[in-house]
Amino acid sequence: MPELENDPLRERLEAYVGKPLGSVSTAPDPVNVPMIRHWVAALDDQNPIYLDEAAASESRFGGIVAPPAMLQTWTMPTPKIEGIAERGGAPTEMTNDNVVTALDEAGYVGTLATNSELDFHRYLRPGDELESVTELETISQRKKTSLAEGYFVTWITTYKDGTGQVVGRQLFRIFKFDPATMGGA
Repeated sequence: MPELENDPLRERLEAYVGKPLGSVSTAPDPVNVPMIRHWVAALDDQNPIYLDEAAASESRFGGIVAPPAMLQTWTMPTPKIEGIAERGGAPTEMTNDNVVTALDEAGYVGTLATNSELDFHRYLRPGDELESVTELETISQRKKTSLAEGYFVTWITTYKDGTGQVVGRQLFRIFKFDPATMGGA
């Protein structure tokens, strides 16, 4: 992907690196068995340590734990469906000054999720209370891809339990692009 030269927007975007994309997100509910049950039913995950107390107590965990891939679900906001397409698929309105709103205002309103990496520090147990904070890690130089011109935006979300212990992290990357440049326009 070739980098494009002469990009005054890029310098302005650099100021967001290392800054939060929003406020701390506190889970509305503690980790709980009913939500674990819904998750494992939806994914047909038959691992007994998630729902079978007897099997889980005999495991190395000594009790029920949540599937690690559920990590991000505990602090996700309830999506506001109205206007979601206009927000590029964002579940809620972003009202604070951040890289995503700055790119939207500059015409880079297209959003394509490119990859995600999860790092689990420990399994979550029923009763754990979580919070998360998301910070911008990097933003690429403007790129011209086969889809369009835009920027790769990467953020890291850190998840902590009620004692402040980090229980996991998630790297998430999107491509914010200008739809007017799609197809070589």
